[in-house]
Amino acid sequence: MKWLSNSLARNLIIGVVFVLIVSAIAVLAYMHNGWSFGDALYMTVLTVYTVGYGEVHPLNTLELRAITITLMVLGCTGMIYLTGALVQFITLSQIQQMLGLTRMNKQIDDLDDHIIICGFGRTGSMLAKELRAGKAQFVVIEPNHDRFMEAKELGYLCIHADAAEESVLKQAGIERAHALATVVASDPVNVFITLSARSLNSTVQIIARGEEPSTEKKLFQAGANSVVLPAHIGAERIASMILFPSIAGVIQSSERRRQMELDLRTLGLEIEVVVAAEGSAFAGLERKAECSFFIIAVEQAGSGKGERPLPATRVNPGDGITIIGRSGRANILNKFAEAVR
Repeated sequence: MKWLSNSLARNLIIGVVFVLIVSAIAVLAYMHNGWSFGDALYMTVLTVYTVGYGEVHPLNTLELRAITITLMVLGCTGMIYLTGALVQFITLSQIQQMLGLTRMNKQIDDLDDHIIICGFGRTGSMLAKELRAGKAQFVVIEPNHDRFMEAKELGYLCIHADAAEESVLKQAGIERAHALATVVASDPVNVFITLSARSLNSTVQIIARGEEPSTEKKLFQAGANSVVLPAHIGAERIASMILFPSIAGVIQSSERRRQMELDLRTLGLEIEVVVAAEGSAFAGLERKAECSFFIIAVEQAGSGKGERPLPATRVNPGDGITIIGRSGRANILNKFAEAVR
């Protein structure tokens, strides 16, 4: 279909160039016979488009009649050719668009145990990139036309609609989906999408994005399994880089961190740098494997040097700790990095 489309575009260009060349020659020929540029152009357009309002000047010489006859034959033939090429080009474009949407809808209908991404902004696009790298099946729902076209050009399965509508979630296969990530920039919309998705599929894993900390509780109440607060996570990572540069630097390099996280993710694990809070379960903990995590590096507060902990190493409040744990980072941090109340 691509070569056919290119062929029609080429025919369209040929038709335009042919008509322009014939018209330009005719204008010059009329001007050669003493006509003004305006009269020559007007006569050429009338003849090429076969309007026939009448002659601008009497065609009382053999040369003028020969010019007009030639313009009629070549100009009208060129316009017929151009019109046909234009109709074919427009029709083919519409057919290709229709077939493309039909094929994409068929592929979405065939998905099973897949992932639905609601929103293709900065977070959604990065998420889609990571999922593709992990060879996961997913479909993107995006109401913004420009973002939808961006996702489509990247080769993602996508739906140009509002994910807040239940019919759209059904179109994306919510009943068969393994997980849904709602990462729209609006907290109320994320809450509504979470409610709708949970009502349509009681077992689907829902990961929701929240901008305001106060939204976290609402998202959990709406049915989300996990809530991600990008601003909160970003602040934690910046703090870890400032407070514990030696161990944070090991995993903060974008390429190294990306590859490390991808490798760990395949094993269902996550890596993170956290700070042991006063009175937390971390404080006083000796280095050993736990059911949820294990410690791979400790940087004592103010030392500026991260070390691999020995079996008897104790973690003190304020120490920076690099941990590897099971997926569910928020649960790990809440359990081990906050003061026990």
